Amino acid sequence: MACPFFMPVEKLENGAWPHPARLPLGCGWNGQCTAPGHEGEVPERETLEQSCNLGYAGSCSRLPRERVWDAVRFAIAASDDANGLQNNDVDKNGGKPGRIVHLVYVCERAHRPVEHGRLGFDAGGAGWLQRHPNVGVQKMAECFLESCQAKRTSRIHELNAVADMNRED
Repeated sequence: MACPFFMPVEKLENGAWPHPARLPLGCGWNGQCTAPGHEGEVPERETLEQSCNLGYAGSCSRLPRERVWDAVRFAIAASDDANGLQNNDVDKNGGKPGRIVHLVYVCERAHRPVEHGRLGFDAGGAGWLQRHPNVGVQKMAECFLESCQAKRTSRIHELNAVADMNRED
């Protein structure tokens, strides 16, 4: 669950998290604060690690007292074919089918859901099919999806390397 006032900008390498892959946005991020009166401020690294990337940042001096959300979380709900085709099929234009990735988001206040919904992304090139109206939540969704895609690509490379080693034996 990331802070709802956090605007991620770039991946934060070498953060002080015991399990960075388990972070709410899939990895650690550098970014800016969007809390009223603090727009555009870049939090210090400790705040990024302990508050911005984690949500429920009660100790953060920038967090407004009156707010709708304390944290935002994401999950991939499903990934399906945009055209009803199988992975090896070719669409009528001769291209591979696009994949629609469905993300579920939950905005929480006091550890309870306040808002939830689905966002859709066409990995075949059309981009976001359903966007969140809040620019910060949308940006977090984009970062979450980017992190998930990077993990998936890394895992595919690992599996291919293992397969290559097994073939050599």
